[in-house]
Amino acid sequence: MKRTYYLFNPGRMSRSDNTLKFTPVDENGEEGQPRYIPIETVDNFFIYGSLDANSALYNFLGKNRVAVHFFDYYEHYTGSFMPRDYLLSGRMQIAQMKHYIRKEKRMEIARSFIQGAAFNMLKNLKYYNNRGKDTTIQIERVESYIPLIATADEIPVLMGIEGNIRQVYYEAFDVIIDGFTMGNRTKMPPSNEVNAMISFANAMCYSVCLDAIYHTQLNPTISFLHEPGERRYSLALDVAEIFKPILADRLIFSMFNRKQVQASDFDQKLNGCLLKPNAMKKVVQEWEGRTKETIKHRVLGRNVSYRHLIKLECYKLTKHLLGIEEYKPLKMWW
Repeated sequence: MKRTYYLFNPGRMSRSDNTLKFTPVDENGEEGQPRYIPIETVDNFFIYGSLDANSALYNFLGKNRVAVHFFDYYEHYTGSFMPRDYLLSGRMQIAQMKHYIRKEKRMEIARSFIQGAAFNMLKNLKYYNNRGKDTTIQIERVESYIPLIATADEIPVLMGIEGNIRQVYYEAFDVIIDGFTMGNRTKMPPSNEVNAMISFANAMCYSVCLDAIYHTQLNPTISFLHEPGERRYSLALDVAEIFKPILADRLIFSMFNRKQVQASDFDQKLNGCLLKPNAMKKVVQEWEGRTKETIKHRVLGRNVSYRHLIKLECYKLTKHLLGIEEYKPLKMWW
């Protein structure tokens, strides 16, 4: 069974027959004990430390359809090595371009992404409001913004509405999370523990959405809410809007309130705040567990994992683009 591998330490990776050889290297250039990873067990890599590799390795990874996602010093996603798009079809690419070029078609999809994201954010606020966290003010303000989504006829206007909703939503983090203060949303670098967790979890969510898109006929570079070219795989940003409240935010609330992460898990330096390597491993372990959890799907009538929900969302978008079925964003029913 294939799995995701996370590399937090710097090192060198090379091919050894049908096995990957990873050799950790410390700050003094001393090599550690090599680790061997059978290629058939690898789905993708998340690289948080510097990786020394050559083109022969990437050719090998590409042939075996292994993606590699890279993150910078501040734990932000910076880019990916993606294998050749083995499922891309001309028909789908044309359909995506038509829906991007035609304003009304693009706006219809873009509004759906924001409607799904807003609903899921509101669901989180109500969930915690029913559990003794007073988010009444934020609930009322988000509810006042949601009707404006349907009236937006330009992408910048829609993004402005989404920005207002998210700002109000983030204000509730100080109410929901025990013992930590978020304040304003800061990214480069994160200013405190909550912001550091948001950046880290959002980056993982984005990468998982990109991976799901790669396993469909969708072209990840043609998006509808975010402008293509703003980032290379901008469709993953679109899809991630729906899943950040479900996967990233709920993980953050849970780990802080259960004291799975504490102040000692963060480094405060360089006027910023970052997760320590051991803390990153804890968050990754929790993330992997949560994405594999299953829920009963209302339409399919069977249990599906959260990770599979992302792929199903991509299939729904595919059907919409091909004129088979209208796209309706995932809205939490649990």
